[in-house]
Amino acid sequence: MIPTISTDRRIQAADLQTLVTNILVACAMDRTDAHLVAETLVYADLSGVHSHGVLRIPEYVKKLTQAGVDPQGRPAIGRDSGACIVVDGGNSMGQIGAHFAMRAVIERAQTTGLAAAAIRGSNHCGAMAYFATLALPHDMIGIATTNALPTMAPWGGAERILGINPLAVAIPAGSELPIVYDAAFSGSSHGKIRIYQQKGLTLPEGWALDRTGAPTTDPTTALDGLLAPIGGFKGTGLALIMGVLSSMLSGAAYGTELGSLEEGPKPGQDGHFVAVIRIAAFEEVGRFKERIAQAIRQIRDSQRAPGVERIYAPGELEALSRQSYRSAGIPLNAVTLAELTQTAQMLGISVSLA
Repeated sequence: MIPTISTDRRIQAADLQTLVTNILVACAMDRTDAHLVAETLVYADLSGVHSHGVLRIPEYVKKLTQAGVDPQGRPAIGRDSGACIVVDGGNSMGQIGAHFAMRAVIERAQTTGLAAAAIRGSNHCGAMAYFATLALPHDMIGIATTNALPTMAPWGGAERILGINPLAVAIPAGSELPIVYDAAFSGSSHGKIRIYQQKGLTLPEGWALDRTGAPTTDPTTALDGLLAPIGGFKGTGLALIMGVLSSMLSGAAYGTELGSLEEGPKPGQDGHFVAVIRIAAFEEVGRFKERIAQAIRQIRDSQRAPGVERIYAPGELEALSRQSYRSAGIPLNAVTLAELTQTAQMLGISVSLA
């Protein structure tokens, strides 16, 4: 979790949702689509994942007004074969295409048991956990991954070739909070390093490299350099695989075909991959959920290392963050708030955040 500092300001989620929706509507998005995109960003901030929250709004507005993303783009099914679907995002914001694809595979898996969709013609889609968790109310396991601009070198290299290409998996757990894993195959994301830079914080070791491939804890040097993979060569290998699933099954762009940090992403070239597993096709749902709940309790009750007060299952910290931030407000740093306010005012929208 990104540390909260004394200069952060608490903003109510409902106020943030309204403001961001209005900003996107001012960029010619349909209000329903704007609400969905805003919801994914506020969900990330509520979860403490500020790297994929409203920090992204100035970038999104530029995409929609200057960089060629179609604010009214409509996703459509481009290929349909049994349990397999290809979705063309229509150069819409990535959240629109990914949501469309996830709803399609949830419906399809009601009869096929498993279903998957590869998405092309898309753009940045935010935190993948949002999409994976759409499967949970349907007693399904949700899986979502995406490609990303190259910010990581292959193992042993010093050139931006690979995206960090995150993977999210959501698993229902009955009486316990669901397991929700969402992480990239790098020590951190570019967005999280931007937050550390905005807050004036030093990076944890193992997150980033400079341009020569040497480790750094300076966020400015890191933004100019490379993201470090998790687990050495294992992280770069898994990032490559997620990139293949997200890109090459649908014909979307891969790796450096997406663009670069210096020149920006090419509109409509992103790809994603989503899948669901209907639990009842394999196992009695109640039994499955209870076994998952038992596995979570086993993790929580296991012996702790010295100095550790509590062991968390994947997604538990984020769920607790959402509970806390819904009542106390979302802590946003001064730079994020200033950029959000300036963007709104540029579009003629008054800002009133409590």
